Parts: sequence; C-alpha cells; structure tokens
Amino acid sequence: MASRRVSDPDNRRSRQRPATTPEGRENQLISKAVDLAEKQLEDGSASAQVISYYLKLGSSREKLEQEKIGLENELLVAKREALESQKRSEELFTEAIEAMRTYTPTKVDPSEYPDED
Repeated sequence: MASRRVSDPDNRRSRQRPATTPEGRENQLISKAVDLAEKQLEDGSASAQVISYYLKLGSSREKLEQEKIGLENELLVAKREALESQKRSEELFTEAIEAMRTYTPTKVDPSEYPDED
C-alpha cells in the first residue's frame, strides 16, 4: 500500500497558489509574516523589533491613534459629500435661473392694447 501524507495546515498554506492581483498577493505575504511572527513569539525566538511592534499594537495610545484615523476618514467622507451636495445645489440654482429667464415677460407696447374705458 502507498503511504498516506499527513495533512499539515502550515504546509498547506505554503503551497497555496499566489493571488492574481497585487493586493491579494500583498495580503498573502502579510498573512505569512504575521504567522511567522506568531511562531517566533510562541517559541521565544522573536526579535526585539517583533516584540516591540506587537506591544505597541496593544497599547492604549495605538488604539486612540487608530480611532483618530478612523474619525479623520469619516470627516473626509463627510467633507466630500458636502462638496458634492454644494456642487449639485449650484447646478440646480443655475438651472432655476435659466428657467426663470425663459419666463421673463417681454416689454409690451401699450399701443397694441387699446385702453378699456
């Protein structure tokens, strides 16, 4: 009988096909780097830089900075929406003014209409 291969989840990951997009590939590499850092932390072989990086991620200051960045992104989205709304309002005002110009009465010569006495 042929011997069976033992399925190793870590080995299976390394055989994963590369992503077809640059963003996907970047995400795969990031995932591998995080997995390696996790292994190093577990077996005690992590460098001081790796340890410092993950300590920083867990700090309250980092959490506040991430929250600040999130709020800044929301503010930028709101500003963009306000600018788009303002642009649309200006377009509507322009259209309204043009429409009103077509309804402006022309001067009528009084001699065309006899007075009703």
